[in-house]
Amino acid sequence: MSGKINIVLTVLLVGCALSVVNARYTARHLFIDLERQQQQQRQLEIDWAQLQLDQSTLGKNERIEQIARSQLNMAPLSPARTQYLTEGGK
Repeated sequence: MSGKINIVLTVLLVGCALSVVNARYTARHLFIDLERQQQQQRQLEIDWAQLQLDQSTLGKNERIEQIARSQLNMAPLSPARTQYLTEGGK
């Protein structure tokens, strides 16, 4: 009887040991995934900050006006160049 109990306890002990090994293996992979995701989050935050900076730079009126003058050959509107349309009366 004592031998059967020892065998059962040994099987349970081996089962528990394998369960602990499996749990540590899973925990390690989850930790590695967590680290990878946190690194990706940091990179995305850096990219987002850069995009916000680019948007604020590209949207400035001075830059838009400079591009309009140099690339599109546009000039500021002056009263001398303004044409007024009137509705023709019947």
